[in-house]
Amino acid sequence: MTSRNTKPEYSKERVNRAGNAVRAGIETAEDILVIENWRAAHNKILNDWQASLRGRCQGKEIVFAQRLKRRATIFDKLKRQPDMHLSRMHDIAGCRLIFGNLEQLNEYREALHKSWMKHVRRKANSVPYPYDYIANPHPDESGYRGIHDIYQYSARPGRDTAWNNLQVEIQYRTKAQHAWATANEIAGSITGNHSKFDRGDERQKEFFCLASEVISRSEENLTSCYPSIDNQDLVQRFLDTDSDIRLLSQLRNLRIASETHDLFKQNIILVHSDKNENPKVYSYDTLPAAQIKYFQLEKEMGNTHDIVLVRAPSQENLRQAYKNYFSDTKDFTRLIDTGLQYLRQN
Repeated sequence: MTSRNTKPEYSKERVNRAGNAVRAGIETAEDILVIENWRAAHNKILNDWQASLRGRCQGKEIVFAQRLKRRATIFDKLKRQPDMHLSRMHDIAGCRLIFGNLEQLNEYREALHKSWMKHVRRKANSVPYPYDYIANPHPDESGYRGIHDIYQYSARPGRDTAWNNLQVEIQYRTKAQHAWATANEIAGSITGNHSKFDRGDERQKEFFCLASEVISRSEENLTSCYPSIDNQDLVQRFLDTDSDIRLLSQLRNLRIASETHDLFKQNIILVHSDKNENPKVYSYDTLPAAQIKYFQLEKEMGNTHDIVLVRAPSQENLRQAYKNYFSDTKDFTRLIDTGLQYLRQN
């Protein structure tokens, strides 16, 4: 199960039954084995996709990283979404690209769509495109902005078709959008109110809706959650909300974690247990070696630690793409400060 070429060994019906058992809290050891095989099988398509996407980043200032969805996160999503079939969960394999601005994002994405690849993009012809959360900020995630493409894997002619129709999610964000998303995740960790999943304090959700609007207008000349209110009202509502929950000062004062590792290798496991601790880092030359350690750590401490296996071409790419693991909110607070100043003057 730890080879990057693990094949799916069970039918989709069996995978779905295992997912339903997790949702009901009655999963067996066999159900866990089924789910782990299904999850591990996605490493093959993740590895194939990252090679293509990273090749398109050559010579460009684009941050790239990839990750396999954690078991605990899969379980949580199954329980939050009662109609979700595990075999249809499209973000078990995920790649993230972060661009300097919207023009670069759109140029890269359009070129990818026009490429020769045979993988099928879901809902490609839908209008409006349902995964464009820039044109239509996500209604359930406090103003999340970005674009996702979901592809179904299709093997080249003559290659093994065992992985056909497994899915991968490609996330595209600008640096400003990524700063917002990072701060939202970190805030959930330090307050216990996960507005990303519509949990907890409504005031925190309002804080991030307003922050999304501030950043959208000041950085990209777009709107987000509150397109109809004027700039001055937006500024005042944001300040009033923050005065109530005092979240901005908490984010501003977080200590940024130190450098991750003296000898960087591309296959990284990040283990995070507490907001006041630096993440523990394991790095490996090969993906199979990293997977062996990853599954071991999940078995030992998955319920008490946040464990993620990622792949990034450089240490800087790792830190930029996964800032939430390093308590890095400085970009978000800077964007809010400059954004509020801009809106006051316009």
